Amino acid sequence: MSEKTKYELEFVVQSSPQLLYQYISTPSGLSEWFADNVNSRGELFTFIWDDSEEEAKLLSKKSGERIKFRWVADEDDGNDYFFEMRIQVDEITKDVSLMVTDYSEDDEMDENKMLWDNMISNLKHVLGSA
Repeated sequence: MSEKTKYELEFVVQSSPQLLYQYISTPSGLSEWFADNVNSRGELFTFIWDDSEEEAKLLSKKSGERIKFRWVADEDDGNDYFFEMRIQVDEITKDVSLMVTDYSEDDEMDENKMLWDNMISNLKHVLGSA
């Protein structure tokens, strides 16, 4: 399997950091925009889309700031890839941004960035900031 490349995306979101955090850190929040359904048992989150299911382990979170997951399939393969969503507030303008860090194989990079664009567009719609 080829190595994946780390990338980071920034999305400006019209929302309070507290509300945004609820949507990126809770199963009910994530199921509004990230997946069709999300369940969690402790540190294990199950993301459900149509006919597929993926499990991710919660690696770390800091309330109101960030959440970091690793897909169980990556962990089983011995990879330390992760995806992280981090809330960043500009000190001067108070603009709220959602920083997404993820990994992708080079030939899927554009597709994966577009997928994040679409998902964050859904998130903005749910937040009423689209």
